[in-house]
Amino acid sequence: MPKNTYSDEFKADAVRLYETTEGASYSSISENLGIARGTLKTWVHKARRDRG
Repeated sequence: MPKNTYSDEFKADAVRLYETTEGASYSSISENLGIARGTLKTWVHKARRDRG
């Protein structure tokens, strides 16, 4: 199965959406965006690490 490639902008938008949506869950946001839950979780954790 080919691996999907997402732009940095898409990743940043997905993280921002997760972090700014009251009561959001990884599952609900990832379902709305059509990505895997684990993918979103990885992006969020990486963004938080990168911010310090």
